Order: sequence, then structure tokens, then C-alpha cells
Amino acid sequence: MWKNAHMDIENYRKRLQEHLGAELYRHSLEVAETAAALAVRYRGDRRRAYLAGLLHDFGKGYSQIELGRIAGQMGLCLDRVSLEEKGLLHAPVGAALLQRELGVTDAAVLKAVADHTTGRARLPLLGKILYLADMIEPGRDFEGVVQLRELAFTDLDKALLAAVDRTIQAVIQRGRLLHPRSVHFRNSLLGSSRKNGG
Repeated sequence: MWKNAHMDIENYRKRLQEHLGAELYRHSLEVAETAAALAVRYRGDRRRAYLAGLLHDFGKGYSQIELGRIAGQMGLCLDRVSLEEKGLLHAPVGAALLQRELGVTDAAVLKAVADHTTGRARLPLLGKILYLADMIEPGRDFEGVVQLRELAFTDLDKALLAAVDRTIQAVIQRGRLLHPRSVHFRNSLLGSSRKNGG
């Protein structure tokens, strides 16, 4: 089983190299490694985390117009914000394309990929790991990223709350549409923190 799983990952890497540009492919590898490390830290499934990280930006290999067309062809029921915001559509459509184009059938991996840009309330561990790994991978360089990386390996939910706060602030500063799922994600994290005495 593990030999076949390893072969699958090698095949996925080859497909991604062909499908994504060099920079985005590098980012995908870094997210995969970061997600795997977070999975080890929080007793998640290391292989699943690596796979979700590796494949999370598959949808970015398509233009926004192509993603919208594919969403219509596949009958995906997407909300207005996801359809209008350039940075969001690649996640849900990409998850559907992973199933169709690469034969990925792991529902947990596909769901994590679909949710990795917005998060959502009561996000499972794999989704939390991918959301955070995407933000803190070694190629990221923004004010506070070093502290966020440290926090990520100390307290997952506190790190996620800091990450989603930063994302929401950036969206507002850019005058972009804010997805309600990001607000629900933040509130869910904050509610859990308060319930646990944080």
C-alpha cells in the first residue's frame, strides 16, 4: 500500500510540474512539507497532510475564466463571492478538478483543498493544517510570519486565529469581498478559545 501511495505522490509531483509554473510548484512543495510537519506535531495523518499541501493550488493552473467555465460545466454550486473573487475560485474548482483530472478520491484531502482559502466553522484538523501551512511555508515573507510560524507549532488554534485575522484585515484593506466562511471560521476559533478559557 505504501509503495503505491509513494508512486501516486511521485506521479502527482510530475503532473504539477507540468501544470504549474516553477514558483507555484515550489510553493506547493513547501506547503506540503510544512503541512506534513504540522501533522506530525498535532498527531494528524502525515501522508494526507503532505498530499493536501502538494495539491492545494492545482486550480491555479487555470485562468479565472477557465475556472468559471469549468465550474458551470461540472455543475458546481458556488456562491457569488467565490465566483467574483479571483483568489477564491481556484480552491473549490481545483478540488473538483483533482478528482476529475488526477483521480484523487480521498474526501478529506479534497475537502481540505476546497476550504483552504476561506476556512469554515468547525474545520477538521486536516483543513486547519492546510490553511496554516499555506500561510507559513518558508517562502512566505510578511511582517509577523516568523512569530506565526513559532506559534503554529505551539498552539494550532491560536495560530489559526492570528492567521485568519491577518487574512481578513488584508482583504478589507484591499477593498475586496470578504467571504462569510472566513468570518464563520474566525468566530468558530474564537468561540472554542473562549470555551477552553483562552
